[in-house]
This record gives sequence, structure tokens and C-alpha cells, in this order.
Amino acid sequence: MSLPGAYRQMGMPHEKIDGVPIWYEVHGDPGGPPLVALHGGIVTFQGSFGDVLPWLTERHRVIGVELQGHGHTPDTGRAMSIERFADDVAELVDRVAGGGPVDVWGFSLGALTATSLALRHPAKVRRVVLAASHIRPDGYHPEITSPDQDDPRLPTGEEFASWQADYEAVAPDPADFFPFLERMQPVVHDFAGWTADEIRSIGAPTFLVIGDRDFVRLDHAAEMLDLFPDCRLAVLPGTRHTEVMQRTEELRALVGPFLS
Repeated sequence: MSLPGAYRQMGMPHEKIDGVPIWYEVHGDPGGPPLVALHGGIVTFQGSFGDVLPWLTERHRVIGVELQGHGHTPDTGRAMSIERFADDVAELVDRVAGGGPVDVWGFSLGALTATSLALRHPAKVRRVVLAASHIRPDGYHPEITSPDQDDPRLPTGEEFASWQADYEAVAPDPADFFPFLERMQPVVHDFAGWTADEIRSIGAPTFLVIGDRDFVRLDHAAEMLDLFPDCRLAVLPGTRHTEVMQRTEELRALVGPFLS
């Protein structure tokens, strides 16, 4: 897939990395410490971080990234994986954040990418926030991947419709939503996870935050708390996976001090 002419002509902020024009947008204090924000799967940067941006930008220069195929960034057909997403972000840190180190906040797919970034490019990561994340496929409740797909923890029809509308509003080719969904399936389902030793090797201070009704099992979150060497864990009450980033005041009270 070639980059549409309209995308080029609008001069949208992007860096072409490994053949993919990676969209990014910068918010907040230009002189503040840089924080790279990585969205969840299928959703846009604004869809994931729009609720927390008002307070997050008070002290940080927030660099919101949209990974291959998400939001403004087209799916060029390049093979996708968590590791490749992490390498894209590492290159973007070199180009727009002086090589780091930067704080990184990832949500869901973005949190997997942030974990991979901390493992593959540790010198670029100062602190990391992992929201609604796991480190192995068995970290999810088994009902999440059940063929029935009727668990109340799963996204609602209204949520899915809003993600599609957000995509179609900004994507270079709005008709790509469902084809891209198909291409993303193996990225998620082939995720093998990391070993305990790999997680123990992450030196960056880490903040884990999940919902008590998340995809992620609470005992798996407790295991992560033990494995990450410098770690803290917050569990948000009455919160599903898709609602974690909407708990604005709770996140400000919990994550804000960690980042400052």
C-alpha cells in the first residue's frame, strides 16, 4: 500500500521508519520531560489518552504515537509484531526525543510495545507505565479468548463502533478498518510473552495499573509485581479493560507522583 497523495500533501507530522510513515503528535510543555504515549490495539492515540492529556501535559512533553495501521498511520503491508512496533518507537525516540531516555506510558497493545521497548532498547527508557497489560497469554482470563465472546469484561458493541468511527475519521484509507483488523489478529494471538528472567532484567521503574474487571487476571498482576525489579501496582475498582484510561482522577493521583 502506498502512502495516499492527500496524506503527503497535508504535511502531517510523521517519520518514515522502515517504510512506514509513523504518525506522532506532540502536546504539552516543550521544555518538559518527554513522555511517549502508546495507544491500545485498534484505537487511536486520542482515543486512548484523550482523557488524561489535560493533566499529563502540565509537566510533560507528550509524544503521542500511532503504530502501524492505527489511526493516521497507514498499514503499508509490512509484517507486524510487538517487537517491530517497539523498534519503530525506539527509532522515533532517536528522531524526535534526542535518543532518550524518555518516560513511556502504554495501554494494552501499547503496554506490550512499551515492555518490548524496555527489553530491546533499555537505554531509551527512563520510567514505564503499563496499563491493562500482561506478560504472557495465560495472564488473561480464559473467557477473553473463548469462541463464545460473551464475557462481560469484553468490549461492548458501542465501544467497538466508536473505535471504528475514530479510525474512519482519521485513517488515510477509512475502508481499511476491517482488513487491518484481520491483519492484527496474529500480532495478538501469536504473542508468546516473556520469560521471568526477561522481565527481571528490566531496570526501569515500572508502574502497573489494571482494572479489577480487566482482561488481566489479578493473580497474574501480582506475579508481575514480583517479577519487575522496581515495581508498584494499582488496581482500579469497578473498572473493565476498556475503561482503565478513562479513570482520569484516579490515574492522576496514582500515576502522576510516579512520573514526577
